Amino acid sequence: MSPPLPPLSTLRYEEQGAVATVTLLRDSIDMKQVRELTAVCDHLEDHSETRIVVFRGQGGRFSRGIDFQDFRPGAPVDIHGFNKWEKLCVRVERLQKATICLLEGAVVGGGVQLALVTDARIMAADATLQLNEVHQGFLPGMATWRLARHVGLGRAKRLVLRCPVVSAAQALEMGLVDEVAANLDFGLAQVVESFGPTHVVAVTLARRLLNESTEFSFEEALGHFLAAQQRAISQPAFLRTLDREREA
Repeated sequence: MSPPLPPLSTLRYEEQGAVATVTLLRDSIDMKQVRELTAVCDHLEDHSETRIVVFRGQGGRFSRGIDFQDFRPGAPVDIHGFNKWEKLCVRVERLQKATICLLEGAVVGGGVQLALVTDARIMAADATLQLNEVHQGFLPGMATWRLARHVGLGRAKRLVLRCPVVSAAQALEMGLVDEVAANLDFGLAQVVESFGPTHVVAVTLARRLLNESTEFSFEEALGHFLAAQQRAISQPAFLRTLDREREA
C-alpha cells in the first residue's frame, strides 16, 4: 500500500481503478493550493499506479485563477510565488500519466493556464475561458509560450492582449479545448475510454516529442524520435503487442 498523502484542505484526491481525480475545493489559486498540488504530483509520480489523472472543480466551477489575498498590504511583491506556480505547471505537463481537465463555469487566468498543461480538455457547454491578466497589469504565466502552440500566434495575441471572454463553441473551434459536453461526466468517460490502455512510457515519450516539435529541425527531431522509439520498443507493453500479433 502506498503511503498516504498529507492532509489536504484545498483539494480532494481520489483513486478509482486506473483513474486518479484531483478536485479543486476552492476556485482561486493561492500558495497553499500550489503546495498541495505539488504534493499530489509527488504522490502520482512516486506511489500511484493510476494511468490517468483528472483535474476538476466542484459546484459548477473550475478555477478563476490567482488569489490576490496572497499579496499582503505593504509587503514587497516578488516573483517567488509565480516561479512556484510555473514549476507546478511543468510537473503536471510532464506527469507519466495521461491528464484530463474538466472546465466549468468562468475559467479565468491560472485556471486556463492549468488546463493548457493537460493532455485533454473537456468544457461544459455553458462555460467560458478568459486570460485576463494583461488587463490587470501582469502576465498570464507561460501561457505566453504555450498558447500559440494550441491556437496560432495571431489568436494567441488576441487572447492575451485583448482578454476576450471565450465561449465553449469558440474554444472548441480554436483548438483550446478538445470536447464540449452537455454532461461532463459522460464526456469524461468517453475521453478516458479513448486513451485506451494508456501505456505510461509511450504516452510520456509521445507527449515530449510533440511538445518539442516546434523547437528542433526535422533532422534533430528525428534523432530524438529514434532514441525515444528505442526506449518504447524495449518496454513490456510493446513486447506484449508483438506476442499478441504473432498469435493472431
